[in-house]
Amino acid sequence: MQEVAFPVRLMRLLGVKQLFLTNAAGAINEGFQPGDLVLIRDHINFIPDNPLRGPNLEELGIRFPNLSEAYSPRLRELAVRAALQEGMELKEGVYVAAPGPMYETPAEIQAFKALGADLVGMSTVPEVIAAVHCGLEVLAVSCVTNMAAGVGHSKLTHEEVLEVTSQRGKDLLRLLRAVLRELGS
Repeated sequence: MQEVAFPVRLMRLLGVKQLFLTNAAGAINEGFQPGDLVLIRDHINFIPDNPLRGPNLEELGIRFPNLSEAYSPRLRELAVRAALQEGMELKEGVYVAAPGPMYETPAEIQAFKALGADLVGMSTVPEVIAAVHCGLEVLAVSCVTNMAAGVGHSKLTHEEVLEVTSQRGKDLLRLLRAVLRELGS
């Protein structure tokens, strides 16, 4: 976890104020489809380790940071506006982070759905925790690469994830550039 948090903390020490994160995720929400871009509004964390364990780095932040608005409402609003200007559909949802490195079982996905999760992935949340701890404003967007286990009817493969990611990568970059333009105006 310290390796994951290191670049986030370094960016903060270098003067970065906002952190934009992206990830590939499986859709739990049946209203999502592979290729959708989804703005993360909140998360559920099932990754057992945490970048804040151990001695607190007082120069970066307080011992118990508030994660109730981990994903900046201001940046999310800018992203929605940027997507509209670009003519892109941008959905919104709750991301659940699971430890991996494997796809979840259908029963796990049903449990995550019952908890309110729309997307599932194996990353992002540790970086968000480290970013909020050191006062960064966070925006995170998932690219839906597949339907989660038991939601879709196809067998999950890493090749599918890579294919969808490569197809939508340019659109994700276009969205992030539009957000940066909105941020600058």
